Amino acid sequence: MDLLLSALDILMRWDVALALLTGSVGGVLIGAIPGVGPAVAIAILLPATFSMDPIVGLTVLLGIYGSSMYGGAIPAILINTPGTAVNALTTYDGYPMTARGEPRRALSLAYSASFFGGIFSVICLILFAPVLARVAPYFGSREIFLAALLGIILMVVAHRGQTLIAGALAAFGIFIQSIGLEPVKYTSRYTFDQPFLSGGINLIVVVLGLFALSQAFVLLTSEDEKIRMTRLRGGMFQGLRELARHPRVATVSASFGVVMGMIPGVGEFTAQFMSYTYAQRSSKRPQDFGNGSSEGLIAAETANNAVPAAAMVPLLALGIPGEALTAMMLSVFYVHNVVPGPGLFQNQMDFVVALYLALLILNVLVLVFLLFATRSLIQVVRIPNRFLGVCILTLSFVGVYSLRNSATDCVMAALFGVLGYILKRLSMPSVPIILGMVLGGIMEVKLRAGMARVKEPLDFIDRPVAFLLFLAIVLVLIGHFRRVLRERAEVKAAERGALKSGHRFGQMLGRRRGRFVKDRFKLVRARHAKRLRALKDLF
Repeated sequence: MDLLLSALDILMRWDVALALLTGSVGGVLIGAIPGVGPAVAIAILLPATFSMDPIVGLTVLLGIYGSSMYGGAIPAILINTPGTAVNALTTYDGYPMTARGEPRRALSLAYSASFFGGIFSVICLILFAPVLARVAPYFGSREIFLAALLGIILMVVAHRGQTLIAGALAAFGIFIQSIGLEPVKYTSRYTFDQPFLSGGINLIVVVLGLFALSQAFVLLTSEDEKIRMTRLRGGMFQGLRELARHPRVATVSASFGVVMGMIPGVGEFTAQFMSYTYAQRSSKRPQDFGNGSSEGLIAAETANNAVPAAAMVPLLALGIPGEALTAMMLSVFYVHNVVPGPGLFQNQMDFVVALYLALLILNVLVLVFLLFATRSLIQVVRIPNRFLGVCILTLSFVGVYSLRNSATDCVMAALFGVLGYILKRLSMPSVPIILGMVLGGIMEVKLRAGMARVKEPLDFIDRPVAFLLFLAIVLVLIGHFRRVLRERAEVKAAERGALKSGHRFGQMLGRRRGRFVKDRFKLVRARHAKRLRALKDLF
């Protein structure tokens, strides 16, 4: 109780309250604009936070980090363009709901799932932060590599009927990530002596091209459609009630988000695909996934919003940032001589709890803001397609150019936009490319670091966590191949059945044709005999 009161005392200041409000509302607006995203906003605000107290600066950054995922669901659901990269999976089931006239239901469900994931994550971390700080060191290079590999395999397996193309696109994403200077010895790879390729291809450039620009091209080349807004009972609060009907999917997805968030470098993408795959396999209607399934939307949004609070664990407990955003936050600690690590949990636990309480309050503020502001935001679907396409095109190019003030990035984004447009027209997934880029770099670095201590193949999985992850990979692959073989056997059985039924049908037609020919022959003979008798009577 004393620890909680001490943490509340840290938060009960006007500048912290202003930081909470600014971070929550500002993060939603930033996330709702395709092409901006939290990374750009945090990079811009980072110098300003150096002059603030640590709790104030981190509250603003955490607010933008967490609430941007709420805002990113808005364009993902309404216009099929994720506001942030981690909302890409939201388009799978969110946009089909909008297409059939249920945008309010989709938004309400996304907000409710995000709120549950955020609250679940913060509560778990407040209760078990000391325990999680002890578990985090067990994830070394080999464990992180296996976790990333498991994430890619789950993503490929989740694309039923498109497994090969999903695997090929994931491999393409890994290849794209390898362009530039390799991270260990800094040798050039696939640059062809072109200076603009030396720095590699930026992830945000690819995300904006594959999702934002490709969707802009689709909108610019399509006719305007009159979308009828379906009146739904219960207003925006119906998502909370619908979420309560799927407690298992929400709880498991939030758990995936917490666990994956604690593993440096894995984060939202792996948590999303793990939860989405689980929800699809355990659902009574797996065929609805990708066509507007409420369970799929809950799994995606709950998992990615459970990650931000959990992502702070490796940062606070070990001083290891798991991604670019937490790396930016680490600089705020160093500026104020606050050293993250095990000592922080021992000596400044009230500061840690204050951060998690700030995340708790941020989730409440964002949910309240969105539930009452969505009636205005939902009108975005009434904007003409071509006007919306031009707006997305402009904002996307502004976002790309603001990264490094590079026209080359704009050209690169346009090329990936064309690729994304082609994939959309062919009904092929583009998410595997992004996941391949995100996890490919992690896998490379961690594999090279982990192999330094490996003398025999079995040494790679000689630790308990590594062995469990390897076992999970083997079980997923066995389950996938068993399902593929079973589906092929069912297809062959259906073909044999169709062949037999076709053969029987042919035999029946042959018999009917024989009877028809015989009856026709008899009729013709009778007619000829009648005419012959008539001729005999004449002569």
